[in-house]
Amino acid sequence: MKRDTFIEIIKDFEEKELPDLIERDIEITRPTVKKALVFIGPRRAGKTYFLFNIMKNLLGEGIGRDRLMYLNLEDDRLLPLSLTDLDKFLRTYYEIHPENKKNEIHLFLDEVQNVDGWETFVRRVMDTENIQVYITGSSSRLLSREIATSMRGRALSYTILPFSFLEYLKAHGFHREKYMSSSRKAKMLSHLSNYIKFGGFPEVVIENDDTIKLRILQEYVEVMLVRDVIERYGIKNVNVLKSLYGGLISSTSSTFSTHKFYNYLKSRGVSTSKNTLYEYTKHLKDVYAIILLGSFDYSLRKVQQSLAKPYPIDPGLLFIRSFRFSRDLGNSIEAIVAIELFRMRSQNPQLEISYWKNNNQKEVDFVVKEGTEVQSLIQVCYDVDDYKTKEREIKSLIKASDESGCDNLLILTWDKEASESIKGKQIAYLPLWKWLTNADS
Repeated sequence: MKRDTFIEIIKDFEEKELPDLIERDIEITRPTVKKALVFIGPRRAGKTYFLFNIMKNLLGEGIGRDRLMYLNLEDDRLLPLSLTDLDKFLRTYYEIHPENKKNEIHLFLDEVQNVDGWETFVRRVMDTENIQVYITGSSSRLLSREIATSMRGRALSYTILPFSFLEYLKAHGFHREKYMSSSRKAKMLSHLSNYIKFGGFPEVVIENDDTIKLRILQEYVEVMLVRDVIERYGIKNVNVLKSLYGGLISSTSSTFSTHKFYNYLKSRGVSTSKNTLYEYTKHLKDVYAIILLGSFDYSLRKVQQSLAKPYPIDPGLLFIRSFRFSRDLGNSIEAIVAIELFRMRSQNPQLEISYWKNNNQKEVDFVVKEGTEVQSLIQVCYDVDDYKTKEREIKSLIKASDESGCDNLLILTWDKEASESIKGKQIAYLPLWKWLTNADS
């Protein structure tokens, strides 16, 4: 009987020690109004462990362990699960803890998409019980827009991404400092090099063997494509999808033309349509396989018509596409910056991230806008000692500054820190590691 299994699950959870955790730099606020908190993101980014993190914080606030309920909806002992089973789980809990009927309970539902109609259960318990609900869902079956539709404004969504560089350092026990010796700085840059290469997926970060790291990342790509895209959307032309994903990742930091890629496939005898490519690209974006940035413009129509710049959701996914070949490190650190800006936008929905390019092909890597105001213009340049490179980056920044009215101009480098005034505009140079760790100059 599932009731007996539920009893075991409830009591086992109450007796089990929560795992040691890396504190995530993700701020959440429990709302005063009744809303479920939903955590979505790419596979293996740490959504379940983030739930455990919330639990530890609740225990730290003095909330008893018996007021926390956790149910993993992928537990094979429970499958298949129905709405009736969710209700039975709740009733079983109150059987064990009738005294908590008058207390606020915190209910954690992990991988909730495994129960059809789960949203009706969640809405009901929020309306009829003193329960705060926390939900995780696989990116393949629980998208932001679906949450908005199914929960009818009764949920707040948060995006959980792989570790940021600061979280990566925490995982390795490295505390960044404002002032560092040459040896500490060298260690910091060594960590950054590894982060650029292998990325921030938690399992990859804690793995010591580089070969295994690569195999884990390759497996993630396969699962992301097969389960999150092919199975979810019923993709028929699998080879086209995989070719498209490869083309997008290979175009990291450059604009991607679907029309040109369509012609490329056509020249190789691959039959598809441009509409199919647009559709597949949207699917890849929906499941967090890629990030797409549009060009900066105050006209929404022009933004929608612009070519997008693709980036992977994690730097390790770029590395496994290109580790056999020599790589432009500038593209890699640009991808790191794009991912970090995407992380900031996930925390602050008011932010908009884009790139700037004019008719003379002058380009600025990132435009950060909040509301109607451009907050900053960012160039990424591994080495600015080359005069021609430096001149190109600065000319583009100044032109974009004139057009946007933004004077917060930043060039992120590998290790250069300086400031200079050019044509009455102040340009700051900052090492990538300082920007990523919010370290003071």
